[in-house]
Amino acid sequence: MLRAFPFHSFFQRHATNVAQDLIGAEIELGEAAGIIVETEAYTQDDPASHSFRGKTPRNAAMFGEPGTAYIYRSYGLHWCLNIVCKPGSAVLIRALEPTRGIAKMRERRGLDAVRLLAAGPGRMSQALGVDHTLNGIPIYEEPFALNFAEGEVPLICGPRIGISKATERPWRYGLAGSAFLSRSFPPPSSPVQAGSDLIIA
Repeated sequence: MLRAFPFHSFFQRHATNVAQDLIGAEIELGEAAGIIVETEAYTQDDPASHSFRGKTPRNAAMFGEPGTAYIYRSYGLHWCLNIVCKPGSAVLIRALEPTRGIAKMRERRGLDAVRLLAAGPGRMSQALGVDHTLNGIPIYEEPFALNFAEGEVPLICGPRIGISKATERPWRYGLAGSAFLSRSFPPPSSPVQAGSDLIIA
């Protein structure tokens, strides 16, 4: 008998470790799905994190169970999908390589170029159909599903983008060689192995 994947313990780790290990996994939401090719890590002691000043009604889901969705609206325009790790920390899913439901993604995004359908957190959420109604729902239960890649996944890392604080932290991770990143990594990008961060849970 196959043992169920230990999602809770997988996510109950430092966000940098989880952010690396999510690269190459396939996330599904309804009829749409894609391979995670870019992530960013955020922790409670991180000035760039929503949780830095403590729990509020807006960020309450970020202090919830590991493996649940934390969804917020960026600049009042775009939904962003994060996955909760240890309390007060989360991983932002920045980009996907679309694998299924591409016609639906095109309809939602209003464009044809597959490379741009989910290249960026706002684009990705729109393509998948993410909105606030999914806030706090486990990322591994319906309507979501999460399937991990087999074997080693080639990673690169670099500074996070779109923030103004703690910009020096190399907590943005990507699938090496992917054409579906939201933005290229500045050279020299650092090759890493999944789970290799010196910060251990």
